[in-house]
Amino acid sequence: MDHYLPRILRARVYDVARETPLELANNLSRRLSNSVWLKREDLQPVFSFKLRGAYNRMAQLSEAELSLGVIASSAGNHAQGVALSASHLRCRAVIVMPVTTPGVKVDAVRQLGAEVVLHGETYDEAYAEARSRSEAEQLCFIHPFDDPEVIAGQGTVGMEILRQCHQPPDVIYVAVGGGGLIGGIAVYVKSLWPDVQIIGVEPHDAAAMTLSLEAGERIRLPQVGLFADGVAVREVGEHTFELAQKYVDDIVTVSTDEICAAIKDVFEDTRSILEPAGALAVAGLKADVSRRSLQNQNLVAVACGANINFARLRFVAERAELGEEREAMLAVEIPERPGSLRCLCELLADRSLTEFSYRMRAGDQAHIFMGVQVSGPDDRSSLIGHLNTHGYPCLDLSDDELSKVHLRHMVGGRLPASATTSHVQELLYRFEFPERPGALMRFVTALHRDWSISIFHYRNHGADVGRIVVGVLVSPNDLKSWQSFLRDLGYSSWEETSNPAYQLFLGG
Repeated sequence: MDHYLPRILRARVYDVARETPLELANNLSRRLSNSVWLKREDLQPVFSFKLRGAYNRMAQLSEAELSLGVIASSAGNHAQGVALSASHLRCRAVIVMPVTTPGVKVDAVRQLGAEVVLHGETYDEAYAEARSRSEAEQLCFIHPFDDPEVIAGQGTVGMEILRQCHQPPDVIYVAVGGGGLIGGIAVYVKSLWPDVQIIGVEPHDAAAMTLSLEAGERIRLPQVGLFADGVAVREVGEHTFELAQKYVDDIVTVSTDEICAAIKDVFEDTRSILEPAGALAVAGLKADVSRRSLQNQNLVAVACGANINFARLRFVAERAELGEEREAMLAVEIPERPGSLRCLCELLADRSLTEFSYRMRAGDQAHIFMGVQVSGPDDRSSLIGHLNTHGYPCLDLSDDELSKVHLRHMVGGRLPASATTSHVQELLYRFEFPERPGALMRFVTALHRDWSISIFHYRNHGADVGRIVVGVLVSPNDLKSWQSFLRDLGYSSWEETSNPAYQLFLGG
C-alpha cells in the first residue's frame, strides 16, 4: 500500500482524462431497496477508464523512449487509451488487436492515429505478437494492466469515488479482466477506508481471478468467453493478483444473460448503453444484493466502458429479459386437434407473449415453443403449474443455452402429407397489428374454432408493430368465410402461400 498510494496521488491522468460523475441510479435503487451509484467511466473521451492507466504510464517515458514509439496489445479500450495518449504526447503508437475485436473499437483506434495490427483470435495471441514486435522494433510496451503506473492511473477512479461520496460507500463493485482497475481502486480505498468492501465481478466463462484466488496462485484458463471481450483475459497479472489477494474482499461471477439485463438497467436509468464488460459491475451488484439480501446500503458500481457494436444490441435486448428472469421459455405439448391452440391462448390471455412458434405435425400431439413474460422465478413456476393443471404439459427451457441461441429460430418443419387432401389446402398469411396488450389474443379469438391452424409464429420485437405468420387449413367451402375474417379483422395482411421460401422450407 505504501508503494502504490503515492503513485496514485501523483498520477498524471487529467491531461487527457476527465473526472467522471458518480450518479444515483434511481430506478435500480428503488427496485433493489439500496442506493445504487454508478461511477460513469463510460463518459471518458474514449468511453472507457483505460485512458487513465495508459496515459499515466506513457507520461513517465523519457524523450528518447517517446521518440521510438510505443506498442500495446488490447481488445479495444486500452488500445484507444494508448492511441489518444500517443496523440497527445506526439509519439508513434502500434496497437495489436485480436481479429475478434468489435469493429467500433478498431475504427476508433485508427481514427486516433494509431497503427492497427489485427492478429490472433484471443488477447493472449495479440499480446505475444505485441511483445515480439516490441523487441524487434524497440517500441516501449504499454501493458494493459500489469504495470504499477497503469494500476496507479486506474486507482484515480477510487480516489474520485471517495471524494464524490457524502459518506464512504458500503461496497464498491468493479469489473475484473486482468485486474488493473480493481487493484488500483482497492489499494487506494482500503488505505483510507478499510471497512469499505471491494468486490470484483467476472463472467462465468472468464473467471481467471476467481479461480486464482481460490487456488492461491495465478491460474491460466484454457479458453475464455468472448461476449464480454473487454475482460476476456486468460491469466491475471502478477502485480494485480497480489493486490487482489490483499485488498479484494470477494469475487462474484455472472452469466451472459445477467450482463445483458444490467446493460438494460443502466440504459433505463441513464439512456446510455454500456458494453458487456462495462456493465459487469452492475450485474455483479445485482447478484450480490440477491445473494446476501442487502438492503439500505450505499453501493457503487463502476460503469467502466461503452464501446459496443450496434449490431450486438439485438442479442442484448433478446437476452436481457431472460437475465432479469422476466421471460420464461417453454416447450408446451398440445393435442393435435382443431381448437386446442385457441384453448391454450385463452389460458394465456392475461400474459404478454414474446414469442410463439407452432407447426402442425403428424401424430396426436404437437409442441409449441413460446416465450412468456413473467415477474420472476415464482411467477414462472406458477405459470408452468397452471398449464400442467389444464392439460398442457410443458418443459422449462429458460436456462437452456441451445434453445436460447438456436432452437427458438429453428422451430418449424413441413406439413404432414395426411393433413391436406383435395378438399383442404394450407393458406399462409402474414399479419401486422398495433402492438398493445391484448392485440394478439384478439387475433386468436377471432379465428373460427373449426379451422385447423397449421403454422403460428409470433415474436415481440419491442416495436410498435406486432407481426404474425399464420398457416390455416381451409376447404373450398370455407374460403368465403376466411375472406370475411380477413376483412373484419382490420389488420394489414399479405398472402404468402405462393412465396418460394415457404414452398421450399415449410410447404406440404
